[in-house]
Amino acid sequence: MNAPLLEVDDLAVTYDGPIGLFRSRRPEPAIEHMTFDVAAGETLGIVGESGSGKSTTGRAILRLETVTHGAIRFEGQDLSTWGPRTPLSYRRRVQAVFQDPSVSLNPRHLVSHGVQQALRRHGVTDRAEVADRTRRAFELVGLTADHMNRFPNELSGGQQQRVAIARAIVLEPSLIVCDEAVSALDLSTQGQIINLLEDLQSETGVSYLFIAHDLSVVRHIADRVGVMRAGRLVELAETEALYEDPQDPYTRSLLAATPASHPSGRDERRAIRLAGRAEAT
Repeated sequence: MNAPLLEVDDLAVTYDGPIGLFRSRRPEPAIEHMTFDVAAGETLGIVGESGSGKSTTGRAILRLETVTHGAIRFEGQDLSTWGPRTPLSYRRRVQAVFQDPSVSLNPRHLVSHGVQQALRRHGVTDRAEVADRTRRAFELVGLTADHMNRFPNELSGGQQQRVAIARAIVLEPSLIVCDEAVSALDLSTQGQIINLLEDLQSETGVSYLFIAHDLSVVRHIADRVGVMRAGRLVELAETEALYEDPQDPYTRSLLAATPASHPSGRDERRAIRLAGRAEAT
């Protein structure tokens, strides 16, 4: 059996709490005892309500947060051995797509500029190669040469997110952390982006850590799903198994709170919610 691409082992990230009158600052855990792995070519969904620690988990993997305890291993390499500096090779192999693409797009530059800058930052200096790889990345995400020569404010939200994905895939990464990558988009655009991510995975074999609060979206893209609550992973299972037969009461309550696509599902959701309350008490 092949080793996982990414391994997270007993991970903890702690923040300093607020300072109050006659109180000193004391650490407060954002996530703790997080253990999971991601295989090559797999999509692992991480779901939970706001404040559950989903984004902190993603940021720790991206080395944007300091790990308090535990280990993160990528292709068998323990990231803690690198110290405070992150090798450029890891930045290339592990990319990110965040919720609001407009924040990361420079309004004073054409959208193709950011993609080209990513290539140059990672050692691709030949102008013809930069142009060719940029064009191909835009084609892969369903954008044309005309889109390349536009400013961010000339694109829709969905098109801006496609540019963000193009910038991630142009470096041919092994893993992309998608942190609420579709939550700011309307339903039809969400579907288009999900289909795009799946097509890219089929073509390139890239793995995704797909972080979201919308369980219906995660069900469409994830191979496995982890459910977070208050900084901990309370359940991890194959997607269909988790949605059809959730084991943790919190998972059942989350599924019960998901809007039903048909009115006939309302009574079933209500029964699940009441059962979850009974078990909790």
